Amino acid sequence: MDTHFSDDIGKLGFGLMRLPKKGLKIDIEQTKQMVDEFMQAGLNYFDTAYVYDMGGSEKAAKAALVDRYPRESFKLASKLCAWVMPTEKAAKQELYTSLERTGAGYFDFYLLHALQQNNYKLYDKYHLWDFVKEQKEKGLIKHWGFSFHATPKILDELLTAHPDAEFVQLQLNYADWENSKVASRANYEVARKHNIPIIVMEPVKGGVLANPPKKVQDVLKEADPNASFASWAIRYVASLEGIITVLSGMSNTEQMRDNLSYMKDFKPLNDAEQDTIKKAQEIINGIKSIPCTACHYCTDGCPKKIPIPEIFEARNKQLVWGQLEEGKKKYAKAVENAGKASDCIACGQCERACPQQINVIEKLKECSEKFDV
Repeated sequence: MDTHFSDDIGKLGFGLMRLPKKGLKIDIEQTKQMVDEFMQAGLNYFDTAYVYDMGGSEKAAKAALVDRYPRESFKLASKLCAWVMPTEKAAKQELYTSLERTGAGYFDFYLLHALQQNNYKLYDKYHLWDFVKEQKEKGLIKHWGFSFHATPKILDELLTAHPDAEFVQLQLNYADWENSKVASRANYEVARKHNIPIIVMEPVKGGVLANPPKKVQDVLKEADPNASFASWAIRYVASLEGIITVLSGMSNTEQMRDNLSYMKDFKPLNDAEQDTIKKAQEIINGIKSIPCTACHYCTDGCPKKIPIPEIFEARNKQLVWGQLEEGKKKYAKAVENAGKASDCIACGQCERACPQQINVIEKLKECSEKFDV
């Protein structure tokens, strides 16, 4: 089933997961400005979720978007995360809570959220595939699909079992294209085999490709000194066939304006630019780093309150950039009022939640050996 959404949706979507902060809260005024500039550029797809900032993102969508623009002028997506809920009833309640938080009346796109190897069967157990179809019939959902972080084999099984899914959201970026755990290329090819439209998440790999390793920067700058590093990543996935839109989690107006500069009037990568990306991929494939995207799914249930993404960021300062002292400083700041890497009790909840399938316990041990001395 190849449902054509592209006629009224731009190639760039506004991901509302990493909104600007003022202190610990979302900066609503800056978010309003970003929404305005996004809409003025003729773009209209916004993506939030029940679990983003425990509702802060959805409430921000209401204040910055829903309350300020005609409902038919934008597309709003949200998500149902079954594995954070203890019962089927509680999981289904997420939809109604999300509708209340956003005030949207309905969701243009609604997703079963972050299906992984250790949780995807829960969506069957809770009868959530049937639930989203029923809500579509009631008009609370216009289109339904799912976001996915597992193997191509499982994706093929799900799309075979649910051929009426209208789209799938995949983590696609040039750094993970041949990554055996993320399997960007292989999952993309499965989706294309099933002829199902794709929404792209993590095109900049949680910001990593906005500031890639220096050797990658040198290659990209040589090819185009005026292009931002993020532009290469976003244009790469937007150039693929079958893409509805590419989500970018923009955290300030500068990031928004950079993205709009090349996505307002999107042009696919040409052959020379594709060759440049291949060179960047070869460099990245030779670097051993921790592939954390700072989604923070791992931290919500950590009994020791360990700031895992921030610790991994500190470690990558050493692994990717060779900045030993900078890494130590970042680590010290991250654990100042939180758990240390050495506090890990190996309960495994972080690994069950991690979309990147990182061996978190093992990596925390490595970080402890480097930093807790």
